[in-house]
Amino acid sequence: MRINLLQAFLKFSFNQTLIHNKVYSTEEFYHRLHVFTQNKRLIDHHNAGNHSFTMGLNQFSDMTFEEFRKFYLLTEPQNCSATEGSHVSSTGPYPKFIDWRMKGNFVTPVKNQGYCGSCWTFSATGCLESVNAIASGKLISLSEQQLIDCARDFNTFGSMVDAVARLNPITFSFDVTADFMHYREGVFSSTHCKSTADSVNHAVLAVGYGAEENGTLYWIVKNSWGTAWGKDGYFLIERGRNMCGLAACSSYPLPLV
Repeated sequence: MRINLLQAFLKFSFNQTLIHNKVYSTEEFYHRLHVFTQNKRLIDHHNAGNHSFTMGLNQFSDMTFEEFRKFYLLTEPQNCSATEGSHVSSTGPYPKFIDWRMKGNFVTPVKNQGYCGSCWTFSATGCLESVNAIASGKLISLSEQQLIDCARDFNTFGSMVDAVARLNPITFSFDVTADFMHYREGVFSSTHCKSTADSVNHAVLAVGYGAEENGTLYWIVKNSWGTAWGKDGYFLIERGRNMCGLAACSSYPLPLV
């Protein structure tokens, strides 16, 4: 088992160097091997059980969750005051399945935020890009750095199924826990995360929704950790309840008319 883990790590570290330009010193190599081993065992244990999603190795598999949280998640409680709005829902009915990627050229490719806890800028630009594309017919990639430099609280308007079904993709924030770090595919669900607005630590873009054959409802979500993570950079998360606080901080911009 130890040999198999070493072989797996050697393959992993080669890919890290080739794809992510990550090179270990001798001392770092053995430390990362230990961390990788712990994560691999966690992944294998999870996948051997009965869960709605599977885990897998990715570019974060040599990191502890503490390190991951420091580099990739928001470290301060979120201020959701800017998302208080007056969205007026329709009476429905809504389609059973929506994916704005299939409706036209409305969603930009998955981006990679790198070692920067600026996920909110990627979810915000993703939403703005889609709203602009739907309104103008032109999909233009926007600058996350400009938001970092210039952002202030502003008036946006929250909703969820109604907005995604009728209008456009929406941004939401949620509480990322260690199990999400290793997500591979399936409908993510957790009993370890928190569901209050002050506990969310990562912002993403919901581009659609649907349901599994067993009736499990889900959101289709674009992440900002590159295409090597999850399902080509996307993930599914349970819909129909406030999973990990995702309904506490949702918003979308209104196009200028």
